[in-house]
Amino acid sequence: MSTEPTRRGEREIQARRPGSRHRPRAALLAPLLAGGLLTVAAAPGPGGPHGESFQTGRTVGVRLQNSGITLSGSGLGARSDGYRIKRPCWYEPGQSAEDMLKTQEDMRAWWFHTHPGGTEEQYQKFIKQYQDKVGQDGRWWTPAYNAADPNGMSCWTGLQGALWVPAGTTPPGGITIQELMQIARAALTVPKPTIKLSPDAKSYVNLPTWVWLDGNGPTTRSVTATLPGVMTATVTARLDGIKIDAGTSSDRAEVRQECGATGHPYVKGGTFTCGVRYLRASIDQPRKVYTLTVTTVWPVTGQGANAGGGPVAPFIYAPVYEPVQVTATRDVRVGEVQSVVRP
Repeated sequence: MSTEPTRRGEREIQARRPGSRHRPRAALLAPLLAGGLLTVAAAPGPGGPHGESFQTGRTVGVRLQNSGITLSGSGLGARSDGYRIKRPCWYEPGQSAEDMLKTQEDMRAWWFHTHPGGTEEQYQKFIKQYQDKVGQDGRWWTPAYNAADPNGMSCWTGLQGALWVPAGTTPPGGITIQELMQIARAALTVPKPTIKLSPDAKSYVNLPTWVWLDGNGPTTRSVTATLPGVMTATVTARLDGIKIDAGTSSDRAEVRQECGATGHPYVKGGTFTCGVRYLRASIDQPRKVYTLTVTTVWPVTGQGANAGGGPVAPFIYAPVYEPVQVTATRDVRVGEVQSVVRP
């Protein structure tokens, strides 16, 4: 099936609407203007597929467009760590031949509106390509893309409006369980840590400064990406521990790193295992403070299952990703206790 009707249709839309923005809806209807294949079912409405996560200053994460994929889970909504989906557009399995035909027939009035000189014979020729598939075992696959990627829309407009794919096979460019897992991973976020210290306002030379996290919430975060009835992929991040940087060299600070997952709140008489003992005052430092940094470490694993509509043999996919690491800082003012010796 040639992609030329799609591209020709895009040029027709731009020629008919000078200066208009090239919106996803216009591109989706382009194949119809050219007499090619079209699906309107791929474009989600309000309350449909969702999921966004971004890194400030550059476009990353995921924003699904014209997709049947749903995203859910406790790992949505915080700040992205910058993970990118490798391919910005793809085909997704969609409607059966019978359902697609119903969708196309609903577009009859619209087709004649966009073809003022069109005839019933031309319209029937257009519909015939869908009628011919009724009774066959397979699905129409339709294009979707990641709008968070600057190349997403240009990649998507280069795909055909719909592809007929026999059951149990995946077309070139069709989404795989590995790519669905990448979408879940790109949407996965973990919270920025809130650092608690004791003493809090000011510490002193040789006095242990205890470190722990406050209000971090659940130590497990997950995102599930689902193509209903086709395949599902879940990525899970589990808070494994924290790393402390005292903000100065080892001759000025002793760091204790036995912190567990979230550090240890100060307990009177307790054993100091997580925090910093500063050995020199901060008076000679920039701004007269040390900048203490705490990094949370979240190892990430994945689990996915293909249930049909993709590769011939269903299978389980379980990758391991690089840990997500998120940092936060606190200024620590360290003074000296002055003692007066009298004879």
